[in-house]
Amino acid sequence: MDPSGAVTPESFSALHLFLHADWVVKGVLIGLVCASLWSWAVIIDKTFRLGAAAREANRFEDAVGSGKPLEDVAAAAGEHPRDALPRMLQAALREWRDARAKGLLAPGDGDTQAAFLIQRIDRVLDSVVARESQRVEEGLGSLAIVATASPFIGLFGTVWGIMTAFQAIAIQKNTNLSVVAPSIAQALFATAVGLAAAIPAYIAYNKFSTDAGKYAARLEGFADDLVTAIQRRLAERK
Repeated sequence: MDPSGAVTPESFSALHLFLHADWVVKGVLIGLVCASLWSWAVIIDKTFRLGAAAREANRFEDAVGSGKPLEDVAAAAGEHPRDALPRMLQAALREWRDARAKGLLAPGDGDTQAAFLIQRIDRVLDSVVARESQRVEEGLGSLAIVATASPFIGLFGTVWGIMTAFQAIAIQKNTNLSVVAPSIAQALFATAVGLAAAIPAYIAYNKFSTDAGKYAARLEGFADDLVTAIQRRLAERK
């Protein structure tokens, strides 16, 4: 409202509603804005990280499928690759080299040592897949909390604002709309901010959860391919 007490269009601007809101509603609005900013930070981070991981996986799978020896592909990835697929390949080849250096893969040793080698490689690859899956899922819990809690927090601000409107009616003994409109607008503004924070977080959570699941399945498929390749090598040595 303006100094004269009349309701004007500016009385319903977002800044005006916030500045003239009850301290509880202000706290709700500040909390919702902070939650929204945090969720958008997670959204931006996950967009770039998952996109980069998918592109690197495509590139590395193309290199593996190019027909080059696996040792050459692993060497080209460097000693300490950042991405999961080259680390999985290097771990599998490391187990293969260790077994060969210890003389466990000599022809005629039977299938026992080969089975132990496959089990070790399986465990190593499963460990890499589990750690990488956990890494790509980091931050999704925050999105889930924002998506589920924000509407209820906004609803709390709405209820409090409506209570304030009724208090204004009781104090001024006036049911004129100009008396209660600001408080009701502040209450509905809290609901709107709550939904504005929750909807992007909800959409992003579902999308990134699906992408993370697909990426984890991709890692598991690559691990199965590596085990098959090692088994093929073992069969050729017999």
